[in-house]
Amino acid sequence: MTATTFRPAASSDVAGLHRLVESAYRGDSAKVGWTHEADLLGGQRTDQAELRDILADPSRVILLAEVDGVLTGCVQVADQGEGLAYLGLLTVDPTRQAGGLGRRLIEAAEAEAVARFAATRMEMTVIRQRTELIAWYERRGYRLTGETRPFPLDDERFGLPQTRELEFVVMDKALQ
Repeated sequence: MTATTFRPAASSDVAGLHRLVESAYRGDSAKVGWTHEADLLGGQRTDQAELRDILADPSRVILLAEVDGVLTGCVQVADQGEGLAYLGLLTVDPTRQAGGLGRRLIEAAEAEAVARFAATRMEMTVIRQRTELIAWYERRGYRLTGETRPFPLDDERFGLPQTRELEFVVMDKALQ
């Protein structure tokens, strides 16, 4: 029987965390899973410097999921103030997707947002073109707010767009 554990990331996790995120979002390795952005964006999803910045910020945390001690997923939770938290960087190893780990990471992130930041609402942004992923989040209780936000099209730190039509939709959920 496999044992899944969740814990906050530490600076010693950055290299492995970076490999996991890149493998799930970009390139051919990402295409093994269904949640990749490889058809919309090339280049990097993040870099080690950004991950270190997140870990050094007390208003943000990255939770790691490990299965039998092997890093298999992560999610970021950020305090936005006034009871609002942000969920981002949800990542599951592409070879382990569709097994329920993403759902469990969201549940862990929501619990962390409540416990750590006293959040009453969780918000996320999703690339508008990722309709299958948006529908998956809706099945987890998130709703489209009607708000959109621009995608950083000209900032290579977030990837190299395959189209200039990218934008984010905002989704949110009330937390218990």
